[in-house]
Amino acid sequence: MSALRIAVAGAGLIGRTHIELVSRSPELQLGAVVDPAPAGAQLAGQRGVPHFESLQALLAQQRPDGLILATPNALHVPQALQCLEAGVSVLVEKPVSTTVAEGQALLRAEQSCAARVLVGHHRAHSPLMAQAAELARSGRLGRIVAVMGSAAFHKPAQYFADGPWRTQDGGGPILINMIHEVHNLRMLCGEIVAVQAFASNAVRGFVVEDTVSINLRFASGALGSFLLSDTAACARSWEQTSQENPAYPSYGDEDCYVLTGTLGSLSVPTMRLKTYADAQQASWWKPFSEDRLAVQREDPLARQLAHFAQVIRGQAQPLVSVRDGLQNLRVTEAIAEAARSGCVVTLN
Repeated sequence: MSALRIAVAGAGLIGRTHIELVSRSPELQLGAVVDPAPAGAQLAGQRGVPHFESLQALLAQQRPDGLILATPNALHVPQALQCLEAGVSVLVEKPVSTTVAEGQALLRAEQSCAARVLVGHHRAHSPLMAQAAELARSGRLGRIVAVMGSAAFHKPAQYFADGPWRTQDGGGPILINMIHEVHNLRMLCGEIVAVQAFASNAVRGFVVEDTVSINLRFASGALGSFLLSDTAACARSWEQTSQENPAYPSYGDEDCYVLTGTLGSLSVPTMRLKTYADAQQASWWKPFSEDRLAVQREDPLARQLAHFAQVIRGQAQPLVSVRDGLQNLRVTEAIAEAARSGCVVTLN
């Protein structure tokens, strides 16, 4: 099978990561780099591939087998529409769009053409998350009752100095970080139908929040609680527990999710399992059977890219569809609205 030619638009941090992974893949070949900045031309020269300043210029001269959009959020939908019109399947980094209405236009366009859109929620490709979601569906925990989660970490002052926009509306952890967590929570417990939230900026004093306490109701009747903070000196975040991204220090004794059912609980990502053999044994006076599941760790970004190759070839449907990406955005926006209004926000 011949290698697929993949173009990458955007030569920033995540774009460079995609370029490196494409270059390593035996089934993919880097076809071009698209970026108007001089860094884009330099990177293309280093990789020995053509450079284009715009997506329009690329598509006018060559038709890659697939295209990765690692461009600013506001460009995701217009550029993805260009790709679909040219018949090129596309991997769009999250968020799929800046607004739900804009994303719906992309959904309609995809439904009327042969090309496909894969949304870059890379944690969906984590073997750890797949294992946890499968266990939740298996019935081994009984009926899912609740999930407790956290994304508690400390962003340094330099993070805000490098990007002052992060201190203003839209730059807080709800819209930057929580969208990742929403997809994980949906994998574990299903659709989220209502949210409540309290937000605080008491530590940094920026316009934007630094800590948020969130309540969630799932369509199944399960409930969730989630603590989000980018100013908490804590290791209970996916990056610091999953050991999937070597850029972050990792702590093997910490978890960021505890999934609980009527027969037991699963701590993720350590995969520590506590269960009762049957419902008749379920009592806080009785000891649990304890187990620790064997885990598989692989780079979810590399797995996402391999899946993208299958999508391009028509061998698989996108694991994270435009519809999924839009639902993640809806829930994230609902959390922000709940924090602003102090009201319960219900999702359709």
